[in-house]
Amino acid sequence: MLQYYRGTEQDRKVLFSAFQAGFVDYVVKLDLTMEQFFAHLFDQEGNAREHSFVAMSGSEAVGIILGGIKLYEGIRTMRCGALAVRPDLRGHGISKELLRLHHQEAVDQGCRQLYLEVIQGNDRAIAFYNRHGYQRLYDLSYYTLTNLSGLTAATQMEASGHGMANIAQLDSHRFVEAVQGREYFHLNWQNDLDYICRSDKYVFYGALIKGNPAAVMAITRQGRISLLMVDKNERGRGIAPMLLNSAVRELALTRLQISFSNNAGLHGFLQHLGFQRDPIQQYEMYRFL
Repeated sequence: MLQYYRGTEQDRKVLFSAFQAGFVDYVVKLDLTMEQFFAHLFDQEGNAREHSFVAMSGSEAVGIILGGIKLYEGIRTMRCGALAVRPDLRGHGISKELLRLHHQEAVDQGCRQLYLEVIQGNDRAIAFYNRHGYQRLYDLSYYTLTNLSGLTAATQMEASGHGMANIAQLDSHRFVEAVQGREYFHLNWQNDLDYICRSDKYVFYGALIKGNPAAVMAITRQGRISLLMVDKNERGRGIAPMLLNSAVRELALTRLQISFSNNAGLHGFLQHLGFQRDPIQQYEMYRFL
C-alpha cells in the first residue's frame, strides 16, 4: 500500500534513496552522494524538506517531488526541483498524486505560480505537465566553448579600442548592486541572483569605466557562467570577451559553459566566439494559480 509523507516526516536517507530510485534511468546521469544531493538541490537550489513529498511502499521510498518557494520575478513561486518515480512503478498514479500534493502546498503557502524545467524531447513528461495545466514559456539553451584560442584572438582584436575599461574582480555585494541596477530580462531559476548568492563557488567580475561597472559576470571556478550582463550602450565594443578572457586566465580554465533563456543577442555573441550549442536543452514551464 502506498503512503505519502512530507519531507520532514522522513529522514534524509529516505529522501536520498527515493531520488536515486527515481532517477536511475534519467537521460542525464546524476551520480551524487547524499551530501552532494542535499548541498546542491536543497542548500543552493532552494528546495525545502517541508515543501517536498515522498511516496513510500512499506519501508521503501519509491517516488519523490522536491519543492522550493521564493519570490521569483516579483511573484511568490513554487518550483518543482525534481519529480521522479521508480521505473517499475510508473504509470500507477504516483507522479499524479505527488504533483497534486505539490500544487496544494503551493496554494496553502500563498504562491501565485508553479515553475519547473523539463528536458526537450522528454515527451512523456511534457505531456504529463501539459495535462496538469503547465505551459511552456521559455526555451533554456546550453553552450560550451572548449577551444579558447578564438576567445583570446577576439579579445585582442575587439577590445583594443576600449582601453577605458578595467577588468577587476568584485565582491558579492558590489556585484549584486550592479546587477540590480540594470535593465531587467528573464533569468531562469538556476541563474538568478538568489541562486548565485546561495553558493560559495562563484567569482564575480566587472568591467569598470570611470570606476563604475559597465558589465558584470558571475562564473564558477569550473567555468560555468550563470550571469553575463553588459550595459546597453556598451554592447558590441569588446567588453564581454575581455571579461571572459580575464576569467579564463585568472582561474586557469580549459572550458566555458553557459545557459540562458530566449536571448537572440546572446546566441549570436556566443556563436561568434565559437561556442557550440549542447544537444540537451530544456523548457521552462509555468502553471499560474
